[in-house]
Order: sequence, then C-alpha cells, then structure tokens
Amino acid sequence: MKPLLDLRHLQLIQAIIETGRITDAAEKLGVTPSALSHRLREAERRLDVPLFTRMHKRLRKTPAADYMAVVAERILTDLSRAEEDVRRMNAGIQNVVRLSVESYSNYRWLPLFIKFMKSRTEGIDLQIMSGARSDPLAGVQNRHIDIAVMSGAVAHAGIASQHLFDDPLLFIMPPNHRLAGRDYIEGRDVEGEPFITYTKVPEPDREFARLFRPTDSYPQWAATVELPEAIVELVASDLGTSVLSNWALQSAIDEGRIVGARVTENGIDVPWNAVLRSEDMNEDDPIFIVATLLAEWCSLPNAGFHVS
Repeated sequence: MKPLLDLRHLQLIQAIIETGRITDAAEKLGVTPSALSHRLREAERRLDVPLFTRMHKRLRKTPAADYMAVVAERILTDLSRAEEDVRRMNAGIQNVVRLSVESYSNYRWLPLFIKFMKSRTEGIDLQIMSGARSDPLAGVQNRHIDIAVMSGAVAHAGIASQHLFDDPLLFIMPPNHRLAGRDYIEGRDVEGEPFITYTKVPEPDREFARLFRPTDSYPQWAATVELPEAIVELVASDLGTSVLSNWALQSAIDEGRIVGARVTENGIDVPWNAVLRSEDMNEDDPIFIVATLLAEWCSLPNAGFHVS
C-alpha cells in the first residue's frame, strides 16, 4: 500500500511546528509560501484530518500533527544517518556509532578511546553528538544517538545499559576558599555558601539528598548554569562553589585553578553507564561493540574518562 504522505510532507510538518508560520517554514525549506500552503492542504486532504489550526496569525498544531512530528523525526533521522553511512563507506567505514555524554563536554578521553577502539575493531567510526547531552536518554529513544554515557541508574522499557565506572562527586571551590584543604565537606559547612548548580531538581543519591537534606543545611543559590565547564570557570573566579563529577574536573584541579573535597565523610559515588537501545544488544551490532569496548577500556589501568 502506497503511503499517503512523502518526505516533503514530513519536512513540512516539522518546519511549521518549529516556526509557527507558513512564511517562516517556507523560507526554512527553500520554497514559496504558496507552494507550502498547497502542500499542507494536500497532506490534510490525503489524511482527511486537519494538521494545524490558525490562531493569532500563527499555526497551532493539532494532535494529529503532534503525532506525525514524532514519526517524522524518527524517519528523517534514520534517513540522514543512512546517507552519512553511505558517504563514509568510501572511506572504508561501514558503520557510524553516535555517542553523547550527559551534561559534560570534556572529551580529553576521546582520542585515547578511539585509538583503543581502532586497535580492537575495524570499519566503525565514532561520531560525537554534543547537542543531545542535555537529555541523552531521549536522544537514544528517538534514535538521534546510539549510546549515551549517563550517570545514575537508568530503568526504561526498551533501554539497556553497561556499567562503565563509579565516580565520586566533589565539592569544588577556589584555592583561597575558607574550606580549601578539607578532606571532605558536610552539609553544615556550606550553609549560606554561594552555590552554583546546573540543576535545582533534587536527584536521589546526589548532593541534595545526601549532603544538604540530612542536616537541613542549604547553601545560598547563587546561579543555575547548565554548562558544567562554565561552572568550573565561575568557581575558579571565586564567584561561588559547586558539586560536580570528579572525572570532568581533573584538568582544572591539576592546573590549580580549583580545589576539590569529598562530599560527606564517606563520599558519594555515582555510577556511570553506557546506555543504548535493547534492540542493539547483539554481539555483532556495532553499537553494542562500541559500548562493550568502552566498558573494557574504562576498566584498564591509566585509562577511562579520568584522563587529565
């Protein structure tokens, strides 16, 4: 049975949802507004359902358009990936595995892992997708990326994970801070302290639940900055303190720009995992191969993400 819509209709739906206007969507797609309006009417006629309603000179998506947008995202992403794979075949690369790391953009470990990967397998290229780091799990689910390096436990239908390493959280501060030199920091130590965080959403087994809440001692929220690397620079400039993962801080600590201390006397260790789709958990699948090699590499002495 021939599909009612083609790729042009799917691109149209995406563009109108993104821009909200026929003229802006037409410009984005490189067609005239009249041609886009005709294409929209054709799509609605074929589906026999309205995709958009007009409200104050803007187009508002209907549930049908919302559903089709999800389908379009998956189809167009798969098509784009297939095109990239075909182009790379000329360079002897049969498979491209797309990877993103949750929150952090520290990739000093990447060259060493690529060398390790190439020593163990052939025909696989690793593509870093930095745009998915704010919500890497969604990136895996909607097929924008293949592997997400994420902290904490991940339990979702259709999702599998491989343990990579456990990493302690560090309380970070400038070298001249009053708490510098402490082996560990307790909740009462930071009460009223200017504190920079990349999220104010409490997570289990993190600083909110295990540092602040047990003693009912909270810092003064100085800022919410969603880029950990920017937080490091603010802390180094004595504009506040923070709590971040140890593995992403080693360069700044080695350079002496910040100092770190354990979070609580016993420390807070956070597991990091390679998260992938369950359907890719096959020993011959290049996605599974890369995830397995990443776990193996992280277990080696003087290897892993703790590369400074």
